[in-house]
Amino acid sequence: MSSKKHDVPEALLTSLLANYQKPEDLIGENGLLKQLTKLLVEKALDAEMSNHLGHDKNQPVVNTSGNTRNGKSKKTLKGEFGELPIEIPRDRHGSFEPQLIPKHQTRWTGFDDKILSLYARGMTVREIQAHLEEMYGTEVSPTLISSVTDAVNDEVKAWQARPLDPIYPIVYLDCIHVKVREGAVRVKAVYLAIGVAMTGEKEVLGLWLANNEGAKFWLQVVTELRNRGVQDILIACVDGLKGFPEAIEAVFPKTTVQLCIVHMVRHSLNYVSWKKRPEVAADLKRIYTAATADEAEQRLGEFEAKWDDEYLPIGQSWRRNWQRIIPFFDYPPEIRKVIYTTNAIESVNMSL
Repeated sequence: MSSKKHDVPEALLTSLLANYQKPEDLIGENGLLKQLTKLLVEKALDAEMSNHLGHDKNQPVVNTSGNTRNGKSKKTLKGEFGELPIEIPRDRHGSFEPQLIPKHQTRWTGFDDKILSLYARGMTVREIQAHLEEMYGTEVSPTLISSVTDAVNDEVKAWQARPLDPIYPIVYLDCIHVKVREGAVRVKAVYLAIGVAMTGEKEVLGLWLANNEGAKFWLQVVTELRNRGVQDILIACVDGLKGFPEAIEAVFPKTTVQLCIVHMVRHSLNYVSWKKRPEVAADLKRIYTAATADEAEQRLGEFEAKWDDEYLPIGQSWRRNWQRIIPFFDYPPEIRKVIYTTNAIESVNMSL
């Protein structure tokens, strides 16, 4: 359910902006937005206190415990507006738990996300500290920045070790390249497993950094999946990853290893000029959307007859990998489409 829209009276806006002359009057260090934020936050906290006690300020006490207001405490919030001093109401019993600004919170909601965003871009703690001070005029200690990033690291470790479903009809093994800070910022390959659950929903099962791809590495990956609860994988779509077929067949011997059609097409188009890519892609699609494996092989022959003079390596690659390409023809068209469409891989990669 969407939240109710609160219309601000035009007369109020006109009154608030009566002295507006330049942007600093609105968004500057002592601008109207910062003053309004302070007033609105404090007013909301007073409303929370009234709700907690059951009566407004200066009204008779109606709660059975006799609890009343007991002055205010001061706190300085850090956020995109810089530093904002506010006053928070207190009650005599100390039972008031503010919802808008929880106890011990000194950073505005979303401020930690700013820190994590900068950290994810490869910035050091001191670079983040300097950036926040320059952009928002607020000083953040290196200890605070480290505590924010360390908390997320703990969440990532818990996520990587979470239990998985017992069965995944399809698992894609893919690779993306990201910047990783190890002293200096380097580009590294991150391998990810994307599972399609029995409900049809897709999820990232795990992420792994590896210096060398091989059977030993992939054996560790699939063993980890099994230890986290996976009992069976029906189809594993891979990008010709070295050593993976041997590894998965050792842990999940009944799994069908399917060379990923998405990657086959992508690699094939690397040989093709931009002008001819749509036509070549359409002819490749005729192969993997054929009704049967025999029909697909016939269409591959037609592709080779048409394109070998210009793009010989494409036909050679499909011929060389043919036995790993055709297993998905054993399944109904609906299952095949899930395998050869790019949605499962591309949407996740874009998110990452």
